[in-house]
Amino acid sequence: MDKAKDNPRTQVPQATGKPPLCSCIKDPFLDLPPELIPRGKKTMDGLRKVSCPGCSLVYWTNRKTVLCIDCEKKGVHLPGD
Repeated sequence: MDKAKDNPRTQVPQATGKPPLCSCIKDPFLDLPPELIPRGKKTMDGLRKVSCPGCSLVYWTNRKTVLCIDCEKKGVHLPGD
């Protein structure tokens, strides 16, 4: 008799199309179709591309001012401020 066949540790799992899951972690969206699975937040959400009027640096920011940090530290002021 071949004991390797009866031992579950030596058996190779068959591919079922779904990745094996740990019993402690269950994906709540696993049974949903792909178009209904919620996606994570994009990294660029809330950012806008601006050009600093003091040094013409083009950068992405979520701040209200358009001056870059270097120009703010130097004390550059916008006309009308």
